[in-house]
Amino acid sequence: MKHQAATGNSNDGIEVAMNGNHISQVTDSLHEPHQMDKTSLELVSAGKSESRATETSSKKKTSPTDSSHTSDTTSAKIEIRQDQRTVQTSGRVVSGETARGKGEDQNAQVVPPDARVRQLKDQLIRGKVYLSLSATRNNPHFIRELRLRIKEVQRALGEATKDSELPRNAYEKLKAMEQTLAKGKQIQDDCATIVKKLRAMLHSAEEQLRVHKKQTLYLTHLTAKTLPKGLHCLPLRLSTEYFKLNSSQQQFPNQVNLEDPKLYHYALFSDNILAAAVVINSTVSHAKDPSKHVFHIVTDRLNFAAMRMWFLANPPQYATVDIQNVEEFTWLNSSYSPVLKQLASQSMIDYYFRSRADSDPNVKFRNPKYLSIMNHLRFYLPEIFPKLDKVLFLDDDIVVQKDLSGLWSLDLKGKVIGVVETCGESFHRFDRYLNFSNPLISKHFDSRACGWAFGMNIFDLNEWRRQNITEVYHSWQNLNHDRQLWKLGTLPPGLITFWKRTYALDRSWHVLGLGYNPNVSQKDIQRAAVIHYNGNLKPWLEISIPKFRDYWSKFVDYDQVFLRECNINKLAGT
Repeated sequence: MKHQAATGNSNDGIEVAMNGNHISQVTDSLHEPHQMDKTSLELVSAGKSESRATETSSKKKTSPTDSSHTSDTTSAKIEIRQDQRTVQTSGRVVSGETARGKGEDQNAQVVPPDARVRQLKDQLIRGKVYLSLSATRNNPHFIRELRLRIKEVQRALGEATKDSELPRNAYEKLKAMEQTLAKGKQIQDDCATIVKKLRAMLHSAEEQLRVHKKQTLYLTHLTAKTLPKGLHCLPLRLSTEYFKLNSSQQQFPNQVNLEDPKLYHYALFSDNILAAAVVINSTVSHAKDPSKHVFHIVTDRLNFAAMRMWFLANPPQYATVDIQNVEEFTWLNSSYSPVLKQLASQSMIDYYFRSRADSDPNVKFRNPKYLSIMNHLRFYLPEIFPKLDKVLFLDDDIVVQKDLSGLWSLDLKGKVIGVVETCGESFHRFDRYLNFSNPLISKHFDSRACGWAFGMNIFDLNEWRRQNITEVYHSWQNLNHDRQLWKLGTLPPGLITFWKRTYALDRSWHVLGLGYNPNVSQKDIQRAAVIHYNGNLKPWLEISIPKFRDYWSKFVDYDQVFLRECNINKLAGT
């Protein structure tokens, strides 16, 4: 409010709304220390000096013969001093007023672009206060007038955020409202009552904000996990076409490359056809020699035919693609995998489907993806690829921006997994993911150890087998049957399983946050080999961050016949 008052007459009648404004008086008194300007202090100081001089002169002892002369002399001196001080003080006052005048002129030149919008909003608050006070409610004529003025101000204000967006009659409405509020002040001029009401309104607004934030969080998670209509149509349309093909037409070329350890092998576990297509398209388009790149996609039974049809109809240039159905991994069952047994348990089902998600502070842990074995396949890479030495694991919400073949030549120095660490000074460390109040965790791990991210990880499968990593994973999953060591997800067991077995990659290999953080720097994105849309704001959803969409959408051919038939279009803002 303070900066508005300082604008003076430079903005037609802005000072009108400030007179008698209880809101600004209350807030200003709470936040601004009472100060005396320099001129006032000088005047006080001069007055004190004058008083001391007068007292001293009156106390001097004089002889009878000199008393009259002395008195006249003293009076003359005092008058002279007073005149001098008056002149000096006047000079200071004039100088101070001149300086203030210059300052006011400077301030008057800088009027906030939303000054009048703020005044109108303040008037609405004050009007609502008077509507609820008992003294004003007993005056029906005033209440009718005030309600009329509130409606006028609301119409004038509309959705405006700047003064330039206000209608021409906004100032007239502001003045009329101020006159009505002045009447309200005459009826109820008890500042304490108004302050009490304002505090109650503030408390109510804060409570509403808290509820809305909680609802927004839940709805954002719900939206992020809901399949858009077009992406639901796509697998249905593709599956129909796939089953029209004969068996020979359903086969992919270059299948001899699938077990060649000299080639660059990628593991991608996804049920999102369009997302998988972007991963492969972006990787191949930046590869120095696409013919050496082999993509192993594992999907579920519902999307198996559709995923195969997509890549049969849109084969990546020169690269090899293979699609597998997770249901055909007969070795992966509840007797072998503790996590499969847990996912099928009644307690886990109850946790997801019988409790109200909006009553749980950890809404993200109720994500249905945690019930899918697809999310845990990354812990079974040696079993899925028994004849390979190294595999690059990619999430389906990433985009590749550079050639990745250099990762296969890295010496991991006996470590199992290459990762990009994500910790800062005080965040993304182990204590964020694991329960260190449990002695099993606190005894074996360092709470300040640096966290890292899944999404783009190079695995040395020979070291994995030698160190028996799968058994380590199983043992910790058995210990966490009651979810007391960590909640859910794959990163916490990943931190545990690969503890002291990680090789730190340069951060430019993998830049994260495009699915939740609009402040990821452009410089980091441009120099990144892989950008990751981790978070709820996936690039194929309307809730995605607009300025990051194009990095993903440029690898989608929206003219493709299946996309047109399912009305899948480029999102606005990209």
